[in-house]
Amino acid sequence: MAVADRKQSYFAKLAKLLEEYPKIIIVGADNVGSNQMQKIRKSLRGKGILLMGKNTMVRKAIRGAAENNQKLTAVLEFVKGNVGLVFAKDDLPAIKKIILENRVAAPAKVGAIAPSDVVVPAGPTGMEPTQTSFLQALSIPSKIVKGQVEIINDVKLITTGQKVGSSESALLAKLNIKPFSYGLVIQNIYDEGSIYDPSVLDMTDDIILEKFRGGVKNVACVSLALGIPTVASLPHSLIKGYKNVLAVSLGTDYTIKQAEQLKAYLANPGAFAAVAPAGPAKTDTKAAPKEEKKKEEPKEEEDDDMGLGLFD
Repeated sequence: MAVADRKQSYFAKLAKLLEEYPKIIIVGADNVGSNQMQKIRKSLRGKGILLMGKNTMVRKAIRGAAENNQKLTAVLEFVKGNVGLVFAKDDLPAIKKIILENRVAAPAKVGAIAPSDVVVPAGPTGMEPTQTSFLQALSIPSKIVKGQVEIINDVKLITTGQKVGSSESALLAKLNIKPFSYGLVIQNIYDEGSIYDPSVLDMTDDIILEKFRGGVKNVACVSLALGIPTVASLPHSLIKGYKNVLAVSLGTDYTIKQAEQLKAYLANPGAFAAVAPAGPAKTDTKAAPKEEKKKEEPKEEEDDDMGLGLFD
């Protein structure tokens, strides 16, 4: 197929995807190999379609599709650098999960910019004692234990954003540590004209409901403070009004149905105390011996009285 035909086919495919799919995940594809890209495409089957291409061609296709859908122009400013487009219809959190699962561990290559901190853990390294000088050159404290080199403390070898040197790369290779992982990185999400951050996909229904409750609470507080009734403040206003009516009823002879029982209690608290349930039955069994002792004591007193009476 000629170059012109391939371009025309690519434009047609991209135009069809832009028309068919309302959501687009813009992903960065730095340090992602063709084999890894193929695995990601396979994992996305049935949920989304990954399309890569030159930015100039992608922009041209989007401008053409924007003639029928002006909302697509929002994507243009994010088509820069080594990016790709994942077209989807729904279930974006599931697509994000698939993308994260397809990250591949990678060694620290010389000259690469570290995407994260690298810490060499303390413990045995499996290196021979003759290689202690290698660790000393990197200021890593070590000792010889059972014929092998052991690192004494955890050591932060590389900082985020730092360029990996030859010594750091060689040490990590000797220790068989692959500190970095590479894959597609979600940068932005287009959803029917709106562009938002990928962190939105981490929000669950519980988080959304909690934020909604907080918003309703704030609206109710402002409404009550300003004295302007709203749907959010109406329940609080009704409860406040009921409390006022109840207070008036208790303070006067006027009675409402809701205040009858409370008025009766205030008028005669003892009547409600008499209705209180009796204690557990086991207390009766303990009280029985005490009653017997109380009954025996008067008998002894009666005997004493009788004796005194006879002597008198």
